[in-house]
Amino acid sequence: MTDTKLSTRLLKWYALNGRSLPWRFKGGAHPNPYVILVSEFMLQQTTVKTVIPYFHRFMERFPTIQALASADIEEVYQLWQGLGYYIRARSLHATAKMIVNDFGSKFPDKRQDVLKLKGIGAYTVASFLALAFNQPETVIDGNVMRIIARLYHLTDSLDAITDKIRLKAEELTSREHPADYASAIMDLGATVCTPKNPQCLLCPWAEYCQSKGAADVEQIPNRRKLEKKEKHGSVYLIYNAKGEILIRKRTEKGLLSGLYEFPWTDEGVMFPTAQDTNNEVTHVFTHFKLTLQIYTFCTDTSPIADGIFTAPQNLYNYPFSTLMKKVIKKSLR
Repeated sequence: MTDTKLSTRLLKWYALNGRSLPWRFKGGAHPNPYVILVSEFMLQQTTVKTVIPYFHRFMERFPTIQALASADIEEVYQLWQGLGYYIRARSLHATAKMIVNDFGSKFPDKRQDVLKLKGIGAYTVASFLALAFNQPETVIDGNVMRIIARLYHLTDSLDAITDKIRLKAEELTSREHPADYASAIMDLGATVCTPKNPQCLLCPWAEYCQSKGAADVEQIPNRRKLEKKEKHGSVYLIYNAKGEILIRKRTEKGLLSGLYEFPWTDEGVMFPTAQDTNNEVTHVFTHFKLTLQIYTFCTDTSPIADGIFTAPQNLYNYPFSTLMKKVIKKSLR
């Protein structure tokens, strides 16, 4: 079967079975590129199910690119709390400012211009141009790589077949309906050609899939799993005589920059005289697992230069990372 006929089959399947999502628009480009922009940032490394409630709250508070661009970054963080990967929130906010200030609030529709925006790389630029402007861009994420590898039964390591997958994916991409095709192939991977127990009987490409019925279908693509490193450290709840607790705002670059936190370290102990509470929290990041032992002590002078004391009941006014929210839940509630 030709690539065009495969694409047509997938589009017909999508018309009947495609998911209804709050940022989804069937039949071409979304009429509001801002909707696509926000959803694409939120969906980076995060599941659709997790994103949906955050997307609704975010769009209610920041319904336009101008509203987001003029917002204070800490309010953006507040609405992002729990979604993780806070660098995305910073980048989305910075991108909104760039679109308003540098592009006159008009969304760029050329690849070279979109790539100038903060936090947008090869995947997001392709997805944005396809979904927001119906341009014939090939969107390749983990779902697409799995589908193509299975369709052609590519069993070598993923690193070895990545270029072949990209070429095959480009050949299959619909030039007439790229927006719907991008949504269709992502839906196929999310609902039918799943990592475990693929629903081959429901697949529009089943008749032509070289992996259908194969014993190794769940092992395709061949990914080499890397063990997560484990780190251990300590976090400190520091009180003054008024019962206020010490927090600081991260100014360092990285995923948690701009968020508030309790003093902590992943390299042992910061304050040797602090009392061990016999409580700990664990959080799994992308590449490592972190366990922090919780300590406490009292002082009227901040032991760190940028620390501020605040009443425990006021902590909800500050944007904290998921890791620090675990500390609050474990020790302060």
